[in-house]
Amino acid sequence: MKHESYLFAGVSLFFLVTAAAYGWFSREPAGTVALLVSCLMAGVIAFFSMVNYRRKGLRPEDHPDSEIRERAGAVGFFPPHSPYPVVTALGVTVLAVGVVYGAWLALIGLGVLGGGVFGLVFQYVERRGA
Repeated sequence: MKHESYLFAGVSLFFLVTAAAYGWFSREPAGTVALLVSCLMAGVIAFFSMVNYRRKGLRPEDHPDSEIRERAGAVGFFPPHSPYPVVTALGVTVLAVGVVYGAWLALIGLGVLGGGVFGLVFQYVERRGA
């Protein structure tokens, strides 16, 4: 993840320089803010990649002489039947439409989105003492 971290740090730096130049020459705030948000998003990915690299170290695919079998095994847990991705997508859609049509609809979308995210996070938490 070290190389990915450097890659996204470079992308973040590019967006920062571009935002500064764009803001200086155009004096237009919307494009400048959009470029700054892109800088921040790339910075978050760079930070995440660096934290994972420091926590887990090098991966097998980071070594030039590694074999495919070194990465074999279970990839992770994927829930087979979960309604929460659909609920989350519906919440995001209603929230986006609510931004256009009114705060009341955006608040409904925010509530549905919160319920979907809460369900995704706590879907497989085991209850103790029940």
